[in-house]
Amino acid sequence: MSFTSFVWEIGNISNKSSRKRHRLRRGQAHITPEASSSSSPGSPGSSTVQIEQRQWANLPPELLLDIIQRVEQREQCWPGRRDVVTCASVCRSWREITKDIVKTPELCGFLTFPISLKQPGPRDTPIQCFIRRERATSTFRLYMGLSPGNFSIFLGELSKLLLAAKRVRRATGTDFVISLVGDDFSRSSNKYVGKLRSNFLGTKFNIFDSQPSRDSTVCSSCESCRKTHPGNLAPRVTTSNYNTAKISYELNILRTRGPRRMQCIMNSIPVSAIEGGTAPTPTAFTNCLDEHSSPLLDSAGRRPQVGSTSRSMQNVPLVLKNKAPRWHAQLQCWCLNFKGRVTVASVKNFQLVAAVEPSENVTITEQENVILQFGKIGKDIFTMDYCFPLSAFQAFAICLSSFDTKPVCE
Repeated sequence: MSFTSFVWEIGNISNKSSRKRHRLRRGQAHITPEASSSSSPGSPGSSTVQIEQRQWANLPPELLLDIIQRVEQREQCWPGRRDVVTCASVCRSWREITKDIVKTPELCGFLTFPISLKQPGPRDTPIQCFIRRERATSTFRLYMGLSPGNFSIFLGELSKLLLAAKRVRRATGTDFVISLVGDDFSRSSNKYVGKLRSNFLGTKFNIFDSQPSRDSTVCSSCESCRKTHPGNLAPRVTTSNYNTAKISYELNILRTRGPRRMQCIMNSIPVSAIEGGTAPTPTAFTNCLDEHSSPLLDSAGRRPQVGSTSRSMQNVPLVLKNKAPRWHAQLQCWCLNFKGRVTVASVKNFQLVAAVEPSENVTITEQENVILQFGKIGKDIFTMDYCFPLSAFQAFAICLSSFDTKPVCE
């Protein structure tokens, strides 16, 4: 049996077990006595699943480690990267070993699990993605797997849906609700990851994360976490919102020529991150109401320190600004070097670099390093490339702000 066939056999057994559990649940009554629940150790459903997975769960740890390492090293892009996720879905022992082997995007440069979308990207090579805008439904979908030469296949197997956002217009502004799937944008869903909110003029935006970036036990900085219902019913728990970044566009009341000017204050990322420091790296999706949530770590896998020195550094947020373009006399337009990733001129195109003070002793190379770039390559198709210390969620939210109407900024 070839190695690829072996991996697919594991995936088929995992899917077969899931279908059996689903059929068992459908066969049960809507109201089941607690003693006969399928989650009990002696229930038929539980024993069936255990027998189905026992042959894989009892593999020697050394052999299991070698198998998953080979899969992880061989499959470095989608759709082949799905085999790594398949290994993590076989059983608990496979899942724990896979989580230990798969590194964060900063260290390996790959997006594997959903939590990777909340972790900072690699330091050297940016992760290349693209955004598809659907005007009819006011939705925006973030994919991975596109290069400018083959964007006609973005709906094929070579693309992976990372995040989706839906624009919701309000009387005082606009909300972009961000989800892990493209058909569920409810805040009470476990697919909800955050939102972007604008003011009435579309000049100021706030990025809200569904989980805290520093301390998962502090809830003072988040929006309302509960919805109260009348009567004696208990309040329904919903996802929290933490203000992690602010985006502002400079007003252009005089209508002078030039591109948009924007600034991003990343409250959750310290300025020391671009000086060789670390950025907060969550290890699981949590919220302030989750008592068993794991603590957030930095990008090196350590818990943030609480000393006075580290606190003063952590309180200085990273500020990003758009890179100033140059005026091309022959083309009569403003130009930026997107290195072939952007092919269509648009007012939405931008590159973000760190805005630092001279006293912060940041090298010229770090100041010129493009952290996020966004640009148009076709009708309703845009590229998005990001790197450390931004995450895919943060980069996507910043790019969404460019889609909102800004009559006073252009």
